[in-house]
Parts: sequence; C-alpha cells; structure tokens
Amino acid sequence: MSKVDQFESAFRSASKAVYHLDPPEVRRVLLVTDLDSPEMQQLVDQLRQFLLVLDGAEWQRIGRGEFENVAELLELVERHKPDLVVTYRHLGSDAWKWPFSLGEYLDVLTQASGCPVLVLPHPTEGGAMDHALTDTNVVMAITDHLTGDDQLVNWSARFTARDGVLYLSHVENQNQFERLIETIGKIPSIDTDDARDTILAQLLKEPTDYIQSCKLVLDGSDLSLDVRAVVMIGRRLKEYKKLIEEHAVDMLVMNTKDEYQSAMHGLAYPLAVEIRSIPLLLL
Repeated sequence: MSKVDQFESAFRSASKAVYHLDPPEVRRVLLVTDLDSPEMQQLVDQLRQFLLVLDGAEWQRIGRGEFENVAELLELVERHKPDLVVTYRHLGSDAWKWPFSLGEYLDVLTQASGCPVLVLPHPTEGGAMDHALTDTNVVMAITDHLTGDDQLVNWSARFTARDGVLYLSHVENQNQFERLIETIGKIPSIDTDDARDTILAQLLKEPTDYIQSCKLVLDGSDLSLDVRAVVMIGRRLKEYKKLIEEHAVDMLVMNTKDEYQSAMHGLAYPLAVEIRSIPLLLL
C-alpha cells in the first residue's frame, strides 16, 4: 500500500458521523381501526395511557364504515394530515390468523403515507406481551446501518418515556460477512484471518462510535434517557427476537422506506411480520 493510500485510509477511519438532536413534533395523531365506536373509545383510552410521551397531541379517529378500500383510506389520511398514524396489523381483515404479512392496508400505508405508522398487535390475536401497551419505558431502535441515521434516533428518543431506557442497536449480518470472508479467502495476496479480524472490528467500530455520539448529546439534553448500545454480529431476526425478550422491550423503531424501491426496506419487512407481540414504530 502506498503512503498516499495509507494516509487516505487513516483519514477516512478518523472521520466519524456525529449525531444531531432534533426531536420530531407530534401534534396530530390519527387512529385507524375497523372497530365500532365503543370498542374504539376503549382502545383510545388505552393508547393515551400507553403513549404518555404524546401528552397534549390531538387525537383523531377513523373507524368502521369510513373506508372500503386502500385508496379511500389513503385519501382520508391525506385529508387529516397527521404527524403519526396508529393502527394494527391486518386492519380490516381476519388474516391475523396466519402470520405471513401485515395485511394489504398496512403494506400500502407504511409506504405511501408521509408520516410514521405505529403498528400495534392485533386486538383479537391475543399474542401481545404482558407489558405491551402499558408504557414506553424501554424502546429499541433497530437497523442494519445505524451510523448517521439521526432520524431513527430522534424518533426513538421522542417515544422513550422520561427516565426510560433507549437501546440503539446495530446487528451486522453474519451471513453476508461470512460470504465476504469466503471470497477474500480465495485471494492469495490477502491474509484471511487478519482480514476477518480487521474488517469485523471496523464494521462494529463505526456504529459504536456513532452511538457514543448519540449518548453524549442525549445525556446533555433535558430528555432524561438512559442510552445503551447493542452492537454485534449475528443472524438478525434471531438476535432481535432474543434482545426483545431479554430487555422486555416496549416498542421497536425502524426504517421502512427505501429510496431505491417501492417495497418496504429489506430488513424491516421480515421483522415487522415476525415480531407481532409489541408495537412497532415504522418510519
């Protein structure tokens, strides 16, 4: 490696993404259900207690009979112009009996709406964790690329209760990493063992440094949060399920929109389908 290359590598290694705190405003919340009025009111009362972090927000409602298809629902959401949509998986469907999707309304709503969607466990399914919909004392942000994702951190911090715990997590894909190392192993000029250790250390260092930046800023704010890091390599779905159970997570926050495709972001969809027992905030 030339001295110029060495200098460039050292310069890039020293360059770190720095977090900027900018809590989003949530002034209007739109609850979308397929419930009749008495059941809807019961759900609203439960949600107001669960989402004390949104105290002062205006709650609006769309219920049974107000929409017949996805197009009508999207039109209503556009008319209300909410900062947050709250609904549950398999809205308007009995497909909650089969754990293979979010349902057609949510599949479109999460991608077509201009605001985040908070997805609740289905009220009929009965699979919610005991602590789900109680409070947001433990929130976890999850991503396959945390570094520099200020929006994800800001929304996660916004929904974490005062004096609560905010986990900022990054799980490096072990399968992809092993394929990379397998390819490197076929190049005689590269020491495979050294490459494995060096590359993995760098992959985990970047999100760790970014989380430290987040913690430094959030500790200095008036939000009063306990910010904790989870940075590891593993099989993502398995690891996140384990983390949710170990830490009794109340809410997961993740990105769903992908600028390069219409479908939900690659990591988000399997997580959203598989993790059914706690609320998910889909950005």
